[in-house]
Amino acid sequence: MAPGIEQGEAESVKVIVIGGGVLGASAAFHLARLGAETVLVDAAAEGRATSAGAGIICPWASRVEDADHYAISERAASCYPQLIERLAEAGAGEGGYRRNGTLVPMADGAELDAHERRIRDRAAASPAAGAVTRLGTAETRRLFPALRPDVASVHIAGGARVDGRLLAEAMAVAATRLGATRLRGTARLTRTGARVTGAEVDGEAIAADAVLFCGGAWVEETLAPLGIALAVRPQRGQILHLRLPGIAARGWPTLLPLTGFYIVTFGDDRIVVGATREEGVGFDHRVTAGGLAGVLEQGLALAPGLADATMVETRIGFRPMGPDWKPLLGPVPGIRGLFIGNGLGPNGLNIGSYAGGLLAEAILAPALPPALSPYADALAAAVTMRAAATLEAAGFR
Repeated sequence: MAPGIEQGEAESVKVIVIGGGVLGASAAFHLARLGAETVLVDAAAEGRATSAGAGIICPWASRVEDADHYAISERAASCYPQLIERLAEAGAGEGGYRRNGTLVPMADGAELDAHERRIRDRAAASPAAGAVTRLGTAETRRLFPALRPDVASVHIAGGARVDGRLLAEAMAVAATRLGATRLRGTARLTRTGARVTGAEVDGEAIAADAVLFCGGAWVEETLAPLGIALAVRPQRGQILHLRLPGIAARGWPTLLPLTGFYIVTFGDDRIVVGATREEGVGFDHRVTAGGLAGVLEQGLALAPGLADATMVETRIGFRPMGPDWKPLLGPVPGIRGLFIGNGLGPNGLNIGSYAGGLLAEAILAPALPPALSPYADALAAAVTMRAAATLEAAGFR
C-alpha cells in the first residue's frame, strides 16, 4: 500500500490537502471524486504562483529537454478538455480555459526552422497539439495585430490558456460539491513517531490518514518542524496586465517567442506580458522599476502595437523552483502518511491539474502509480532529513 494507508482502508480514507493553488485544489477535487473524505486547507499566501501565472498550455513549443518533465506536461495538456468537462458537469465553471492557439514568432528564419522541426515531431505523437502551420509575416500579424511586421511564426492550433485563479476556485468548488471541506487558515502538521497523523489549523486539531502538502514555495515553515528540508526556493515573477482601448484582444493567440517571456490574452481583453525570473529575492512582494522596465522592453520589442495600451495591474508570483526541471511529487521517504506536491516552477498551471490527479491516486492506490515514479524519485532526492538522533529526539522512530 502507499505510505500512510493501510490495506482495506481506501474506501474510508481521510486526507488533508494543504495549499489551495491549482495543484492542491486539483488533488482535493480528484480525492473527493475517488470517495476520500477530503479537507482542503488554504492560507491564501500573498504572491501565490497560481494567482499570478499566465496559464499557458502549450508544452509542444517548450525548449525543455528533460524527457520526464515534457512527458507530464504533454499528458497534462492532453487531459485538460476532460478536466474542464468534469468541472462543467459539477457546475463549477470552466476555469478560464480556451484553445486560442499559440504562435512561436521569430524574425530569424533558420532559427524558426529548427523550432518548427521540434514542434512538428512532438505534435505528431500528441493529437491534442492539433495542426501545426508555418505562417508568413502577414498572416502572423493578422492573427496578432500588435506584432512588429517582420516576424513569421509557427502556429500550434491546440495551444490553450487557463486563468489560474478561476481554475483553482472551480476545482475547489467542485470538490466541495462532492463532499470536501474547505478551510481558510494556516496548518501545522501533527505526528506520532514517524507517521503524520493530521494537522492543526489555527489551533484546531484535525486527524487524518494522510496529509498532502501543496503549499508552493512556502515549504520551510510547514516542513521544518518535522525535521524535513525540501530543496525548493522561491523565484519572483513580475507580470504586467494591459488593455488596448476599444480592441477586443480576447481571441488573439498566445505568443511564445521562446526567449523566456510571453504575451497571452484573456477573456476580459487583458493582454498579459511576462515575466521576470528573479532569484535570491525571497518573498519580497514588490513591483520594482527594473522588473517592470524589463517586461515592457521585451514586450514592446516584439509587439510595438501595445505601446498605447493601458497598464491595468502588475501581479507578483513566487514560483516554487526545485533543483532541476522534474516536478517533486509523491510520498516522503521514511515518514508515513505524508505526501508532497511541489517544484512545478513556471509550469504549474499546465502541470498542476494533472499532477493533482496523480497524487490523489498515489494516496489511495495500493502501490505507487508508475506514471508518478520519476517525480517520486525526484522528490526523494530533494528531501533531506535531520540526523537520526535528532529525529528520535523530535519524536520520530
